[in-house]
Amino acid sequence: MNIIDDFFGWLEGERNYSAHTINSYKRDIADFLSWQDITPEVFMPDKLTRNAVMDWAIWRFDNGLKATTINRGMAALRTLARWMQKSGIAEGNALKLLRQFKPPKRLPTFVPDTRMDNVVESCCVETSAGEFLRLRNAVVVLLIYTSGLRLSEVTGANVEDLARDYSAIRVMGKGNKMRIQPLIASLRPTLERYLSLIPTAMEDAPRPLFVSERGERLSRRTIERIVDKVLKEAGVQGKTSPHVLRHTFATHLLNQGADLREIQELLGHDSLRATQVYTHTDIEKLKDVFRATHPHETDSQ
Repeated sequence: MNIIDDFFGWLEGERNYSAHTINSYKRDIADFLSWQDITPEVFMPDKLTRNAVMDWAIWRFDNGLKATTINRGMAALRTLARWMQKSGIAEGNALKLLRQFKPPKRLPTFVPDTRMDNVVESCCVETSAGEFLRLRNAVVVLLIYTSGLRLSEVTGANVEDLARDYSAIRVMGKGNKMRIQPLIASLRPTLERYLSLIPTAMEDAPRPLFVSERGERLSRRTIERIVDKVLKEAGVQGKTSPHVLRHTFATHLLNQGADLREIQELLGHDSLRATQVYTHTDIEKLKDVFRATHPHETDSQ
């Protein structure tokens, strides 16, 4: 037996770590030892230093590993360091102040303008049909894209939440915060046509806005399937979810010159920081703005 074997025996026997976690830790620690060109049999506590772990992590990062994978490996070594200290094998915890790599923020996916034009055109064709399901599915997609509603806000919407002239909808956002979301004028006749066909399971309020053919409120999963189906049929590739439509709404508004504060209000965000995660612009657009507005750039033209 050696220190590494004793460590994994402790994880399995006393800490009851799952087999999946233990196997992941074994791979990470084996990779660290291999990077140091040593074997478990000759491993000693002085080989586990903060500088060594940081150098190993940077080496893994340079070799294309994701921050989450690197952080998992560092977590395995931190656990080993704590165990060696508690077991008296090491005098202290050399990795006590070791920090993880911060994963880069992922920019949410959005549908480009030209592709979204195809989606809208396809939905408009469906809204002219007299079939309830086709009309309903088109309205779901158009409502999310033109208003940026969250999935929970769509599933929880009721007929009574719509303004009488269909110019706005009342939604319950995160933290049970109510807001009034404006609706574009072109959507209003479509909503009126949809409501004339909507089946009702009960006459009492509140009446769900989006329902099945039996008049039952649609689930989150059903809304997700509807959006996925409509977007894919319109030729959208990659992610096809309600969140993609919500981000597309915000991105298109930003690209058309909407103020970030206004987008924040429309998305129902408490802070501007949250809105900045959802919105971004094409680098070429930023270059055009730079060339057109920077004083020294314009002077040189």
